[in-house]
Amino acid sequence: MTDLQTHRPPAVTQDGLFVGGRWTGAAHGGVYPTVNPADGTVIAEVADGSAADIDAAVRAARRAFDEGPWPRMSGHERSRILLAVADLIERDAEELARLDTADMGKPISFTRVENGLVAAAVYRYYAGLASQSHGSTHDCMGPGFAYVLREPIGVIGAITPFNVPLLLSATKIAPALAAGNTLVHKPSETTPLSALKIARLFAEAGLPEGVLNVVTGTGAGPGIALVAHPGVDKIAFTGSNLVGQDIIRASADTLKKVSVELGGKSANIVFADAYLDEAIEHAFNGIFIGSGQICIAGSRLLVQRPVYDQVVDALVERAEATMPGDPMDPATLIGPLAHQAQFEKVSGYVRTGLREGAELVSGGQSHHPQGPDSGWYFQPTIFKGRNDMQIAQEEIFGPVLTVIPFDTDDEAVALANGTKFGLASGVHTSDIKRAHAVAAAMRAGTCWINTYHQWDPGISFGGRKASGYGRELGPEVMSSYTELKSVWVDLPARSGGGIG
Repeated sequence: MTDLQTHRPPAVTQDGLFVGGRWTGAAHGGVYPTVNPADGTVIAEVADGSAADIDAAVRAARRAFDEGPWPRMSGHERSRILLAVADLIERDAEELARLDTADMGKPISFTRVENGLVAAAVYRYYAGLASQSHGSTHDCMGPGFAYVLREPIGVIGAITPFNVPLLLSATKIAPALAAGNTLVHKPSETTPLSALKIARLFAEAGLPEGVLNVVTGTGAGPGIALVAHPGVDKIAFTGSNLVGQDIIRASADTLKKVSVELGGKSANIVFADAYLDEAIEHAFNGIFIGSGQICIAGSRLLVQRPVYDQVVDALVERAEATMPGDPMDPATLIGPLAHQAQFEKVSGYVRTGLREGAELVSGGQSHHPQGPDSGWYFQPTIFKGRNDMQIAQEEIFGPVLTVIPFDTDDEAVALANGTKFGLASGVHTSDIKRAHAVAAAMRAGTCWINTYHQWDPGISFGGRKASGYGRELGPEVMSSYTELKSVWVDLPARSGGGIG
């Protein structure tokens, strides 16, 4: 056991909300605590923004878009700012990692990668695309011609979840700003610290006032105000299916553009001819990294019957040897759940699985590496179950794996597609023809073959069915942060004559 005092979270001083290039307190003067899930201690008091603060932030972003230099800069000039932010992220990568680990509970060994190398790569990638917004010209019927411009949309409202705070904010902020938009960011109330740090880095990099605004706050009020605000042109949301549906409904009154990534219940298929050692490793990491609090988690493991018991036994052995621990310890692989409500949700689903008749073969209980009742830790949990159970159909967002047997390729595909979600999937087999055939049949936005959790800023990401619509990352996302404008030019018909 590692004493939490050995790996202290960073000291945090908060300056309030970032609105119009300045730090300010919440309009009503309120603050709230953001809590370390490893031990329940308060990390910092954060400004508790309200609808009034959202309105101020939107107005600042609106002024910056309508009157400021950012949308009128060349892509090369915007690129310079984004590259500077990437450099600053790398400079402060350790601080950013420690902020997210303290705030969310993900082990420091993972946040060091996410908040240094990967987040910086996202900003660099979109810095490269900032000057690549191409239109087109057309020879038309009649005299003259037409050209099509790709222009920024306007003010973007970005609402991000608690589970990968810095990286998921980067996937929205970087392309939105690269395209010339301005932005209001509402981070999760439970993990706001790295979002506030990023605002400081943008200010240091020379971003014009009002281009990026950050409003923290508790409850649904600030998010609802952002979605309903007539000064916002697009909402980019990552979060739960139910909240996403509410956002889509609320956006109808102002006809906002909306992109939503709404989580999943991803199937990871292991065929009997798979390279089993590697498949088991990917299956374990696919669900238990981040304590299962990842939208693409492989929370349904479909295993062909001849190797079903072998795979389950190996996963149980691995799970029981990998208990959660202090997230600030670089040796820890699994940290606590991000907050108390998530702990209670996961506990409730374990009870549901037992009521449904699923066989609990590992875990299923809280775990307290620092002593009784310290932190929101939960053991890696494995059920043998069926695809029609709640634990196999609903997103738990925790370290709970349901292992389901199958016989044929067609059955595996039917089970994999047999949920309302369609975010990610995996297939493990040594037969390359089978791999491609099954990947093609999966109704999911991503499929990994003989791997899992691979990621690159140049590869688009998003869901189908109840997992939402729109894309993050890749060059494709730039189309969701831009509008098209067709311009017609009338040229007089030539009537002969010469030069001069």
